[in-house]
Amino acid sequence: MKRFKYILLLLFAYSSIQLSYAQKTNRIKAIETELKTYSGTYTNLNNEVDLSVSNSSLKEFIRGIALANELNVTIAPDITNTITNNFSKAKVLDVFVYLCQEYNLELDIIGSIISFKKYIKPLPIEKPYVRKNPDISYKVSNDFLSLKLKNDTLDYIVEYITDVSGKNVIMSPNVKGKTVSVFIKNRPFEEALDKMALSNGLKISKTTDNFYFVELEAEQDVVKNNNRNTNRRNNNTAQNNQNTDNLLVELKDSLVTVEANNIEIQKIIEEVSGQLKENYFLYDTPKGTANLYLENATYGEFLSYLLSGSDYTFKQDKEVYLIGNRNSESLRQTKLIELENRRIENVLDAIPAKLKEGIEISEFIELNGLIVSGSAIDLRELEEFVEIIDVIVPVITIDVIIADVNDSKTLSTGIKAGLGENPNGPTSGTVSPGIDLNLSTDAINDVVQGVNGLGIINLGNVAPNFYLSLKALEEDGIVKVKSTPTVATLNGHETNMKIGDQQYYLEVNNQIVNNQLNPNVYQSQQWKSVTADLSITVTPSVSKDEQVTLDIKVEQSTFTTKVSETAPPGQTTRSFESLVRVKNGETILLGGLDENQKTATSSGVPFISRIPVLRSIFGSRSKTKQKKQLTIFIKPTISYE
Repeated sequence: MKRFKYILLLLFAYSSIQLSYAQKTNRIKAIETELKTYSGTYTNLNNEVDLSVSNSSLKEFIRGIALANELNVTIAPDITNTITNNFSKAKVLDVFVYLCQEYNLELDIIGSIISFKKYIKPLPIEKPYVRKNPDISYKVSNDFLSLKLKNDTLDYIVEYITDVSGKNVIMSPNVKGKTVSVFIKNRPFEEALDKMALSNGLKISKTTDNFYFVELEAEQDVVKNNNRNTNRRNNNTAQNNQNTDNLLVELKDSLVTVEANNIEIQKIIEEVSGQLKENYFLYDTPKGTANLYLENATYGEFLSYLLSGSDYTFKQDKEVYLIGNRNSESLRQTKLIELENRRIENVLDAIPAKLKEGIEISEFIELNGLIVSGSAIDLRELEEFVEIIDVIVPVITIDVIIADVNDSKTLSTGIKAGLGENPNGPTSGTVSPGIDLNLSTDAINDVVQGVNGLGIINLGNVAPNFYLSLKALEEDGIVKVKSTPTVATLNGHETNMKIGDQQYYLEVNNQIVNNQLNPNVYQSQQWKSVTADLSITVTPSVSKDEQVTLDIKVEQSTFTTKVSETAPPGQTTRSFESLVRVKNGETILLGGLDENQKTATSSGVPFISRIPVLRSIFGSRSKTKQKKQLTIFIKPTISYE
């Protein structure tokens, strides 16, 4: 086991030496490349030298080579090495590279001047601390919270829940650093918090201003602002703590906690900047005092909250924070605020006028965002508002089932006789279904001759052009039309569907051209169209609990009988409006578009056609009964995909 440890130690030492050698080799190669490039302009670097020195000053040795070859050099005062060497026909360039390698020197070229100084190994770059976010998810649509925690620090949990839900969760100082473990899947927000607290010895209460306060189960409610300063001074002895009169500054993991009571703004900035070792520059000295309590904030967040509501703002330029008046052009920032869940159209109109003051805003449709320019604090307020309204807009899929039933009945009976043309034409018509016969003269005389042979009855023959029509017909008809269109729209936007029929009619225009001798009439014809539609317009609105309010408008128009063949058809229109509420995925029934029509016509010999028995012989009758019914089923389905 010990031998194995020694082997690991040797491998580690060897890898460190190899890494150091590689870094040194790369540096010398870079110096050599730079000198070779420089020698293209100053060819004296390619001159050969013959020198032999013993315990001579390195500075004088370099200066002597420069004088002999007309080169401009500067040598740092801290180079105090001595040199013992012998060079024969060696290039000046190679000698300089050798000296940099042997005596750990750095070489810079500025114009025509070569500068020698000691090489200082750069400090290793510390990797930034990356904090692992806890496994927490929140659904805005139904206010459900999911927690999958295993020994996660409560500080980070509280911060992350506030960030993803937009609801403020704060905690007592005594629970800082406490670890929490719990698994909760898709439960209402407050219920999930209560169960997390119950399983970890915590207590959560909701304040009157809608903050959620986390504390130990045994603690008392001590969250009043006027007690915070006293409690913190008695219970906390954090490192880098600076406590002056009415001003408390604490640091933890590069985050600052500040508590100030009527302290000058400039003094607060000086204290916090000194603690965090942040560089700042004052264009204008902030005037006035501030009352502030801020916990676990970055330096940028601290400045944003401190200067909010004042005439001052800040801007970060690399590692320096510039602080001054908001109207200063040098402190204006320009940035792109992109939207993730909705279109940029109409967002500009939704921004309150107060948030637009002092900010230049324009839409960038190609990137679905806003280009904004203004002070950092104003931009932060605007960005927070855009984040609030940048939520997923639900899509409502609307399934419509349209059932149109047309039920009609027609009864026609009677005998029609008279004198007319072509009486000797063939007998024609139908016997089944229904009787509809046209009897010729010959057929009628045959019937009459058959009757004449019966006893004393003798009717005689009918006239040559006499005709007779018999009619006894009953018709039933049921027509069912069913269609199932599907449309989709965004929440709050109108959607429309239309099903219709189109007919044409002829329009004739006569134009008289007045001429005293011979007036002319010009006639033009044009076919025009007219439509009869079933139109359904639906505007959905989704509530927080996924109830869908539907504003429905239905209009149905149908054609009626034409006055003449070339005239446009008549139209009847039925319509209604309805405002209903339905759950996601449920179906509602809309009816009431019914039309009942009854028609009865009769003709016959006066007075005789009214007698019950004789009316069928000396008259004809026709009855029509028609019933139309339109039924509509609507089913909305919400989708957040």
